[in-house]
Amino acid sequence: MSGYFVNCTEMFIMKVKGKAKIPDYIQIRDENKVLIAYFRADRPLKNLEKYGLNGKEVELQAVINGLPFGKIQPLVL
Repeated sequence: MSGYFVNCTEMFIMKVKGKAKIPDYIQIRDENKVLIAYFRADRPLKNLEKYGLNGKEVELQAVINGLPFGKIQPLVL
């Protein structure tokens, strides 16, 4: 299954605003906009190799910090 993520030609990212005690989340979607990763925005990023993003933790965190809420956009690292 991990090969699927690595072979994605394009990925998209979106920040979802949490409410009350629910934290903000990040969604990563494939080229067909199918959800492939969902994690808390405030937690350290783990298992990025599953998504073909290992070694790009710093760049991904910078993208996450600059994302507007609710707007899906191409993930460019």
